[in-house]
Amino acid sequence: MPLPDLIEIVPLEKPIQAEIAVPGSKSITNRALILAALADGETFLRGALWSEDTQVMVEALGKLGFEAKVENDPLEFCNRTITVKGRGGDIPKAGTEAEPLEIFVGNAGTAARFLTALVCLGRGVYRLHGVPRMHERPQEPLLLALRELGYRIEATQGKLPALVFGSGPREGKCVVSIDESSQFASALLLCAKAGTWKVEVAGENAEESPYVAMTSRLVESFPQKGGAFQIEPDASSGSYMLGASKLLKQFQYREHSELLEVELSTGLLEPIEVTNWPSSGWQIDERFSQIIERTTPLRLGLQTGWAPRSIRRDVVDTMRDARQEPVISRAIDLGDSIMTAIVLAPFSLEPIRFVDLGRLRVQECERVAALRSELTKCGAKVVETGDALEVFPSNLHGAEIETYNDHRMAMCFAVLGLRVPGIKIRNPACVKKTFPNFFQKLAAAPPQGLGATILDAKSGRKLGLEELFAD
Repeated sequence: MPLPDLIEIVPLEKPIQAEIAVPGSKSITNRALILAALADGETFLRGALWSEDTQVMVEALGKLGFEAKVENDPLEFCNRTITVKGRGGDIPKAGTEAEPLEIFVGNAGTAARFLTALVCLGRGVYRLHGVPRMHERPQEPLLLALRELGYRIEATQGKLPALVFGSGPREGKCVVSIDESSQFASALLLCAKAGTWKVEVAGENAEESPYVAMTSRLVESFPQKGGAFQIEPDASSGSYMLGASKLLKQFQYREHSELLEVELSTGLLEPIEVTNWPSSGWQIDERFSQIIERTTPLRLGLQTGWAPRSIRRDVVDTMRDARQEPVISRAIDLGDSIMTAIVLAPFSLEPIRFVDLGRLRVQECERVAALRSELTKCGAKVVETGDALEVFPSNLHGAEIETYNDHRMAMCFAVLGLRVPGIKIRNPACVKKTFPNFFQKLAAAPPQGLGATILDAKSGRKLGLEELFAD
């Protein structure tokens, strides 16, 4: 049974202790699938995410002639073991100019960019296309770099749909800008060895771009002759659970007021933990908890009136004076999990600025405007200046949240609903893009879930676990 078009998250009313597993990293899974196809031998990708974005990639590789076997993962419902038979850089299938091979990329930026570079190594003509939103998202810097390498690509205004005329490996050099997306550089770096390309990365934060660094480290460590490769849990997806933990700490405060000052100094009493939290340094969002504590240490819930009266004002003031400036950057601090931090920010005791948000504008939706609009709808004061948002302490109330068919909008505001009554999520099934069982994780009984009640917002009926999977 599909998820209803509109659901309501009922706030939790009692303390919980949970240990949640999240599916594998989408960023690593789709990079690993490309590298497995280029490897010389059979690769077993364990812990691979199985969601809309990765299914699109596997289906595209199948269209290109690669053999891929998908098996269930006993440890996580939305993970798979995917076995890919690599062809040592050869692309088995291609089309002709009269009948190009059609490759559908959905609204998956990783699939759109990575496959564009990959099919250049084929020998024939390919037409890459996606959903209407994907046709609005930038692609031109990648196309320019591939043309610099000598490949013929036809695309209107530098966006999909595009005709790619593959001509195999072509030794050469190119420069690619990552001002709009680091995926342009990642696409080239994944295929560089097979294509005999030398790639120079230019643009904002080029030398320290976390996703470019992830790609480079993945290329270095990947088994090029085949073998097993373990994909770690997705830190961006884990941020929703860790964000919920920050909001739910207030239950522990109310029940255990004598521990509050210990908590202020030690960081104990996390209601929710994420199992097997990644520690490789590959994912920038590994740092989510540290960044949140750096900018909003233990302030969540204090302005709501839920904290015990025994809190010493000087403890809070000392922490405020000791912390760094409350600014979080999309370029150097966090990746996609910055959206989670933005939605938590109204619970702070003072304003927080979120900067370098330009790339959020050209992703699944115009995320800067969407976050401002939906938080404002909930009663938050949010000021947008250039590519920055400043979020002020606010008393929030319920609202119907427009998700813009963006999985991260749905998940961020669902977390808010665990604390704020009346949060209703439109089109919740959009979470299938990266986390199909997200709402099941919220509703499952602790410790594997949070035990939240989720309603069909139109009828008021409580939804069962089997109804909460986004398919």
